[in-house]
Amino acid sequence: MGATRVIETLVLSLLLLLSGSSATQRKKTRAAPRMPCKQMVFYFHDILYNGENAKNATSAIVGAPAWGNRTILAGQNHFGNVVVFDDPITLDNNLLSIPVGRAQGFYLYDRKDYFTAWLGFSFFFNSTQHRGSITFAGADPLNKTRDISVIGGTGDFFMARGIATLMTDAVEGDVYFRLQVYIKLFECW
Repeated sequence: MGATRVIETLVLSLLLLLSGSSATQRKKTRAAPRMPCKQMVFYFHDILYNGENAKNATSAIVGAPAWGNRTILAGQNHFGNVVVFDDPITLDNNLLSIPVGRAQGFYLYDRKDYFTAWLGFSFFFNSTQHRGSITFAGADPLNKTRDISVIGGTGDFFMARGIATLMTDAVEGDVYFRLQVYIKLFECW
């Protein structure tokens, strides 16, 4: 009986050893890339208050470094400026188009050595096409195109997750810029 138990133990050990080695020899495969469940393109138009355009301004400098002021962005890379905004969102690049919502939030310039910003904002929709909000956050190195995270949403965009690709579409001095925002949602409810 003792010899039978030894043989059973050896056979079981051999099977475990072989099954473990075959599992480690399996070819590792990557999951197929996920396709977005929803894609949208919007434009938001930012008009910075410069001391003379209070009627049309949609953003304002609320924080400036000691050497700066609140009507002109500071220095070469705007380091230390904090800007809040309430910008119109349109379906095309025309500022005078009917807005489909508002972009509300802030951006701050956070690097001395090169031009970059950090963004935190939401798109608020109240139209026949969309209702609810999409929230964004992330670093913006101000390259030609750059990605920031979609970190949530409400209404039609409840718990949305994804990526927003930003592209500066137009710039007029330090007063006006327009961003094209291409949104790819990977979690849609």
